[in-house]
Amino acid sequence: MKRNLFALAVGLIFGLGLCFSGMYQPAKVTGFLDLAGLWDPSLAFVMGGAIVVALPAFWLARRRSAAWVGGAIELPTKRAIDAPLVVGAGVFGIGWGLGGVCPAPGVVDLGFFSPGAAAFVVAMAAGMLIYRAAAGRRLPGLRLLAQDA
Repeated sequence: MKRNLFALAVGLIFGLGLCFSGMYQPAKVTGFLDLAGLWDPSLAFVMGGAIVVALPAFWLARRRSAAWVGGAIELPTKRAIDAPLVVGAGVFGIGWGLGGVCPAPGVVDLGFFSPGAAAFVVAMAAGMLIYRAAAGRRLPGLRLLAQDA
């Protein structure tokens, strides 16, 4: 229960940050990606702020053996650039560029009753289910990753 409440609090804080920064709006994201047009650098500042917050958190996590809510801290150790990483990053980037929405802002958009938000979240969930099915059948080594998604 403690872990779920902590996750809810962190998710709410993250969602509020997206709202205050305006990053739930596809126009803000596509404005950042439009280098040849009216480029909007505000997303770079949001990402910079996220790095400033994350770096000390990762530094602290490396020095702890257990999370604040219990359980082991498992930081990523894989550094290889392999085909699943490249394909996944490509699909994510293409979807983000075409729609101007990535997963968290898409979920936040549901709260604003954005017309395309429900379609985006349904498509995202379908993609996750397709990945789980493909990873479980064709790529047994990725079964664990598919279950974490």
